[in-house]
Amino acid sequence: DWSSDVCSSDLGRQFKELINAPQILVQPGVFDGYTVRLVERMGFKVGAISGAGVSESRMGWVDRGVMTFDENLNNARRLADCCDKLLLRVDADTGYGNAMNVHFVVRAFEKAGMAALMFEDQVWPKRCGHMKGKSCIPAEEMVQKVKAAVDARRDNDFCIVSRTDAAGPHGVDEAIRRLNMYAEAGADVLYADALLSKEDIAKVATNVPKKLIVNMGLGMRSRATTPLMSPKELQDLGVGGVSYPRILSTAALKGMQNAMAVFREEVVKHNRVIDRPDLLASFDELNDLMGMKRLDELEKKFVGG
Repeated sequence: DWSSDVCSSDLGRQFKELINAPQILVQPGVFDGYTVRLVERMGFKVGAISGAGVSESRMGWVDRGVMTFDENLNNARRLADCCDKLLLRVDADTGYGNAMNVHFVVRAFEKAGMAALMFEDQVWPKRCGHMKGKSCIPAEEMVQKVKAAVDARRDNDFCIVSRTDAAGPHGVDEAIRRLNMYAEAGADVLYADALLSKEDIAKVATNVPKKLIVNMGLGMRSRATTPLMSPKELQDLGVGGVSYPRILSTAALKGMQNAMAVFREEVVKHNRVIDRPDLLASFDELNDLMGMKRLDELEKKFVGG
């Protein structure tokens, strides 16, 4: 049924059931209509809207605080509109201001059809979690933001995910201290970014009172970042969720680079007429993924034919 579970009012409850289940919750990063529909088609339950992916694909700028609240919100609305059953966890950066701003940010994203909202304790303008030069606001200021987020939601099951970026600039013990403060303030789920060793992941997971999400930086081989581990390995360390924020954005860019290199060489330079099914999705594949069947059903029902 196209009028799906995503339109219901229990999105947060569904997300909480998944993140609190014994099996680790795998969350591929999404950022546009292609990626949302593909992740849903592949059978995943949750897509993590990547702030970096949205900034890069829509704004054309790296994840350095160029994207505004409105741009992020409008994109999230569009993604929710083309989901049938995929739950979405949105990246709300730092909450776009102080605790008062966080109140309105949470209200807006909840209304937009998100199941969960994550925001972090970086100074604005923020940076991608694996970039140099990060700095964090005082933990007490973030606590007030968490309290504002919890107070703002209309549905008590709307999931508040509190992220700390403190491990890099301040060390893993400070990251643990902060996450415990955020949990006490009411955060439902915790997120530690840019942990640099398996031991650090295990230490954080076992010293915080709520489920922990970490990310795996596939496509970031040139960076000193979180070690790549399988979901089962992370689950065995006590991690509740794993996000892959860059798997689709980096795959898409590599695919476009490969296709354009062939196009420039063969078509433009040598005037050869070629078609490369290994590089290009077919017209039928594209239309099928992007909802042609549903549009045909609507046209038949209301227009005739």
